[in-house]
Amino acid sequence: MVRTKTPPGLPTREQILDFIQTSDTPAGKREIARAFGLSAQQKISLKSLLKDMADEGLIDSAPGRAFHKMGGLPKVTVLRIADVDDGGNVWAVPEKWEAETPPPRVRVRERGRKSALGIGDRILARTEEAGSGWAAYPMKKLDRAAEAVLGVLRAEGDKLWLQGVDKKERREVPVSDAGGAAPGDLVLAALGGRPPRITARVVERLGDPFEARSFSLIAIHKHGIPDVFSEEVLAEARKVAGYPIKSSPPRQAGRISAREDLRHLPIVAIDPIDARDHDDAVWATPDDSGDNEGGWRAIVAIADVSFYVRPGSELDKSARSRGNSVYFPDRVVPMLPEILSADVCSLKAGQDRAALVCHLTIAKDGRLRDWRFTRGVIRVAANIAYEHAQAAIDGVADAPVPRDLIDGALKPLWGCWAALAKARAHREPLDLDLPERRIVLDEKGRILSVAPRERLDSMRLIEDFMIAANVAAAKALEAKKAPVMYRVHEPPTREKLVALKDYLETFDVPFALGQVIRPATFNHVLERIGEADFKPQVMEQILRTQTQAFYGPQNHGHFGLSLGSYAHFTSPIRRYADLIVHRSLVGSYGLGEGALPADDAANMERVGEAISGLERRAMEAERETVDRYVAAYLAEHVGTVMEARITGVASFGFFATIKGVGGDGLVPARDLGTEYFRFDESSQSLIGDHSGETFSAGQRLPLRLAEANPVSGALRFELPDGKGSAGGSGHDRRKGPPPRVLKRRGRPANIRHQGRKR
Repeated sequence: MVRTKTPPGLPTREQILDFIQTSDTPAGKREIARAFGLSAQQKISLKSLLKDMADEGLIDSAPGRAFHKMGGLPKVTVLRIADVDDGGNVWAVPEKWEAETPPPRVRVRERGRKSALGIGDRILARTEEAGSGWAAYPMKKLDRAAEAVLGVLRAEGDKLWLQGVDKKERREVPVSDAGGAAPGDLVLAALGGRPPRITARVVERLGDPFEARSFSLIAIHKHGIPDVFSEEVLAEARKVAGYPIKSSPPRQAGRISAREDLRHLPIVAIDPIDARDHDDAVWATPDDSGDNEGGWRAIVAIADVSFYVRPGSELDKSARSRGNSVYFPDRVVPMLPEILSADVCSLKAGQDRAALVCHLTIAKDGRLRDWRFTRGVIRVAANIAYEHAQAAIDGVADAPVPRDLIDGALKPLWGCWAALAKARAHREPLDLDLPERRIVLDEKGRILSVAPRERLDSMRLIEDFMIAANVAAAKALEAKKAPVMYRVHEPPTREKLVALKDYLETFDVPFALGQVIRPATFNHVLERIGEADFKPQVMEQILRTQTQAFYGPQNHGHFGLSLGSYAHFTSPIRRYADLIVHRSLVGSYGLGEGALPADDAANMERVGEAISGLERRAMEAERETVDRYVAAYLAEHVGTVMEARITGVASFGFFATIKGVGGDGLVPARDLGTEYFRFDESSQSLIGDHSGETFSAGQRLPLRLAEANPVSGALRFELPDGKGSAGGSGHDRRKGPPPRVLKRRGRPANIRHQGRKR
């Protein structure tokens, strides 16, 4: 897209944006023209300028033809009430939202103490940014609209109830109209009425929530993740998949500049055993030339997605709107069509592939001495699973890696990694050894096992090579004074550090606030703790202390990795941020077509906000889906006593996770017996008033699994001695019936007490 110059006499784009953002009233074309004193002829030019700004993604139009900054909210807009939480806080979302970022949740501030608004209400409201979020002040209540909810139908007698898929939502809603759906069906329903008489009307039947591979579909639908490509995008993908890849300029001028031919090198791709797309491949060799004795030369070759996905194309627009691929246990929702993500761009063994190549010179102490970037053509010698690479380097006799690759590729990589590991140890990045759960499925999508994923040296090796390439990409662009989409991780806020200090004091672990906080500060805390039982809980608390990483054009460093400059470069098949970095490198190094356009360079902050929001959406969807799989796996073990650890304590009970499996479940305070348990916030404990019995964060104890709900991913535990069975059996009818059995066609599916037989 070519940006037109501002006609003489008109305000600049920046001036218009400033006016729109600071105006106390909705700013339409008339208000903008009046503010800048434009003539009748200039108003015609203003209309064209505003259209250009909308096409460039700088502004968006609001109802009434007012404008607002893209990614923000109009000064006055229509909001829909989406939630009223337990504290009485009212939250709304924009009724219309066409920006690339997920719609913001807006806190509605009403006059008076008691809210007069309910879920589904529509309001005309004045909005303003408040801290890191948005606030809305109602001006007028509009006609009511229905709030859509994803849930499962459950029968009790002759009544149907809607059980939501969100584990935070424990209420069940009576169904006024099933719309032809049957008990056990996953449905989309519209809520109506006012609290406490809210009812659900089914508007769409989505199928059986217990079928194989259904849990990821719930997340895809709930979070609005686009999982189907348009025919225009697919057609374009098929077209660009035929682009020629050569090591010299093709006959048809303008396709691509000359590529460096690296097909003679034994470059290997080391990935998870079930990987479908292969972004990166690596190679290393000793470098004793010049003054780099004991050092290394290395190559990190990355799929050249920028060669196929050109700025402004349908593929590019689709990739930007998705932001990233989303990974579920049973499927991948790719950022790019599979003909590119799993085939043409993927670095497959024995195939010529276009690559953007990072050449590194590494000192014997792991410092990056030099780097350069080229476009190359590579032929990966082998796609090796982490487990197989580790077995080969450990000398396992039957490791499925050819001997020549062990000696010619893997051993030099491990030697170079030993140097990179020295640099890592020197900078002391944050070291939290938190287990990742791995869901193993059979060919029909049924769960075989849930277990922590083993952390291998082969994984650490690839991680350190990727970090080195990411640092080189950021520093290379800085040297060229080119735009950088940084991966930013800021230091923890003082408020979070104070909370961590208070928390550590409950374990008699000192934490001084006056010191300079570095990642090593937290590592030293863990070293002092040693292998205490509460170490996993402290690691989780340290993780919660960290700020959330994001993408942006301003460099604030990466605190967790203890790096001053860091950008994502190594995964352009699955992350749009990496594609932006590739385009900037292509332009700054003069590597041919596909460079970053000037408009995108000018709008890096807006794009960074968009893809950061999409990343958070993906992470939430992935986490919820893993929780559902864990709950489905545990549904076979309802009634079993298991070893658990308390992960969090609140006034209403405590949360616990099963050792070796994961999954957070609640033990309600009402189920702890007839004794009253007092919540002590400072020690994060529930303490019995008479017995002094204490339940604290980090404590290990046996618990019986009482409920496992695969639809919401929720678990509920109880004490193994049956405490509270009498006191906890009562049920508040105002919250709906006791959620016991979901009826499926032909047979019951008791996910609460017996587990579902597969």
